[in-house]
Amino acid sequence: MNELHTYICPKCGEPLHRDGGSFRCTANHVYDCARSGYVNLLLVQQMNTKLPGDNKLMVNARKNFLGKGYYDVLINAFSDCVKKYSVTNGTVLDAGCGEGIYTVSAAKKVPEMFFMGTDISKIAADAAAKKAKAEGVSNVLFSVSSVFHLPVKSGSCDMLTTLFAPWCGEEFLRVLKPNGTLIMVIPAERHLWQLKAAVYDDPYLNEPKESEPDGFTLLEKIPVSSKIRLDNNEDIQNLFSMTPYYYKTSEEGHRRVEALSQLETEIAFEILIYEKN
Repeated sequence: MNELHTYICPKCGEPLHRDGGSFRCTANHVYDCARSGYVNLLLVQQMNTKLPGDNKLMVNARKNFLGKGYYDVLINAFSDCVKKYSVTNGTVLDAGCGEGIYTVSAAKKVPEMFFMGTDISKIAADAAAKKAKAEGVSNVLFSVSSVFHLPVKSGSCDMLTTLFAPWCGEEFLRVLKPNGTLIMVIPAERHLWQLKAAVYDDPYLNEPKESEPDGFTLLEKIPVSSKIRLDNNEDIQNLFSMTPYYYKTSEEGHRRVEALSQLETEIAFEILIYEKN
């Protein structure tokens, strides 16, 4: 598998290789795989808290919401894009993979590629590894690491995907091969407009993303949109907790969400596909 020449030791930068249930480099730094199957490659000095990234509540909220199919239109469109730009025996890195729903879906759609999903949250990586194992998907490996310090060999990835995750252009350029593909998913202007209208007195449109970040050329911009209907407050709360608004909203706004028994809202995304210059 491509993991044998793609992962590098976060301490010394030497290639990592499988050694039973661990990864080991030539300097004898060893990283054990968890029982679920992920490997922790996040160094203590790269952690800003004891348990960085999404907590159990956030991971479970996203897993439960997405597991009900509300975002299937995006999951399917994303997997189709990965398939369209796939490279036989190539490597895909999903930077900021969360609980792996998009990663596993794409890995199932494109079995001829090897997928690496990484997230700074140990809880998210554990959920992702369990999902892959439960669905019998073997062409994927999950790890814990920061997108700002990817434990991945320079110029080793044919494709990098990033969905609603922090942007680190310098690292993304470093790990991609020449002319490698970057697939980015962002919320479109009217994403969750009706949810915001229910919470805020003056809802606002999402700001559009700059079309060409440094080092990349835009190949395609694919709009994906639909409407979803939520018929219980648990699903509404799970959706709200998945958004950045959750942490920016006043107590009054949170009370408005708690009072909602049903919600019909637009969901709108953009899939941006770039080539590394």
